Amino acid sequence: MPNPKRKLSKARRDKRRTHYKAFAPSTMACPNCNATKLSHAACPECGYYNGRQIVAVA
Repeated sequence: MPNPKRKLSKARRDKRRTHYKAFAPSTMACPNCNATKLSHAACPECGYYNGRQIVAVA
């Protein structure tokens, strides 16, 4: 297997990694109970998604 001839500098390595960013997941208010929930996911408080109950919450 080919190996690098020279060590990559920290600056060159870090320039390549500038696009790997951590970002906060997008949240929204649940239209049923107004709790904060992840987009495109069932609400953990009431269990509703897209206007109907998906998960039974005790």
